[in-house]
Amino acid sequence: MIREEFFLIGMQMVGPQLPREICVLCKGSRLLCGKPRCPILMKVQYFIPVKDVVLKQEISGSSPPSFFVGHFGYPQVFVGPMLPPITGNDTAIFDRVEDWFGRSIEEILGYRSMLVRGMVRASVKGGWGRVLLEAQEAAMSFKPVDMEFSLEKTPRLRIEFDSHSQPMGPSAPLKNLKVAGEPVVPRKVDRVIGDTELRASEGVAQLYIEGMPVSYISRLLSAALLGVERDRRLVPTRWAITATDDIVSRKILSRVKTYPEVDKVLVFKASYLDNHFMILMVPHAWSFEQLEAWYPGTAWLLKGRRPIVVGDHEGYRGRKDYAYNVSGAYYAARLAVAEYLDRVRRQALVIVFREVRPGYIMPLGVWVIRETVRAALKREPQIFDEVGEALRYVRESLKLGWEYWRAKSKLLELLLKQRTIKEFLSS
Repeated sequence: MIREEFFLIGMQMVGPQLPREICVLCKGSRLLCGKPRCPILMKVQYFIPVKDVVLKQEISGSSPPSFFVGHFGYPQVFVGPMLPPITGNDTAIFDRVEDWFGRSIEEILGYRSMLVRGMVRASVKGGWGRVLLEAQEAAMSFKPVDMEFSLEKTPRLRIEFDSHSQPMGPSAPLKNLKVAGEPVVPRKVDRVIGDTELRASEGVAQLYIEGMPVSYISRLLSAALLGVERDRRLVPTRWAITATDDIVSRKILSRVKTYPEVDKVLVFKASYLDNHFMILMVPHAWSFEQLEAWYPGTAWLLKGRRPIVVGDHEGYRGRKDYAYNVSGAYYAARLAVAEYLDRVRRQALVIVFREVRPGYIMPLGVWVIRETVRAALKREPQIFDEVGEALRYVRESLKLGWEYWRAKSKLLELLLKQRTIKEFLSS
């Protein structure tokens, strides 16, 4: 871990031993700067005040449901449900990220600012009191469930941000909790939760096959509701989101790798919240790469003169280690790509180009990547006979100079080498 002195100039970290890309690589999760909390997130959380929530110690309403497990201090973490002072099924939108695509930052922050988070300090390994067991029961529900909160003090007036999970609203220590409604648990979900001999990864895969949204599956995993009984643990929300994306995409890819290759070069594109995606698919055995260009003025590069590009990739056999450069966004995009290839029963070499431009002013979670790539892959692609033509189209569509992408990409180098060999053999 890098531990050097640095200064905050506005909201940008600088220092003689800290590279400019440190915040893009860290995204507030690994604290590579050596600080106990991310200075950018600490400032961003006060950027938008929470005005719409009635802040009081006694709250009743319909939880989406929402259940959050923190990761700081692991294995002793803050855990708890989130509850808006509103009753009715309409509150499901406050936590179901699959329904957010196309909505504005203001709308999303409006949803999250309504959710008051009750917090209890607990061990991930068990020994939980009645309050957390009640919250765990509510987390099983597929539909909103009526609850009542009693908080130890008035919630803090702010929104908190995380690079992986969606923003969170005001929070306060939870004194008491009552589940007033009846949780609605689909029979197929109840069966998986009740199977205490089923491994968590197998449970995640089964629920996805049964058509459950990944946001719901990751909540069940986070709330220690999946897995072999003796191994069930609370899983920090950010870890559960990425684990779900990873488990499901690997399951899908085991089928994708048996399919024939795509027969044309395809390019898909979509933009959302100033995140601009180009997705290149080339006839080839399965390989995947995600490249991200963060512009100055965005969530993790608030100052500077030039963008920072980072990337991670895998070949046919997959990755053996975590995608540390792109982190959770890598697995979110890979899931969306795997879903598409499974749908069309093909495999391909895939490169996802993501340009994060200044309109993306705060982190909203990796759902932005998953849902935007999903949206792109539902559209008609541009079709090319040659890789060179497709690369020209991608190059002309991206704002950042091609040399930045070439410098970070591993699969572009592979494509260009293969193209050169092919041209040599055909001459």
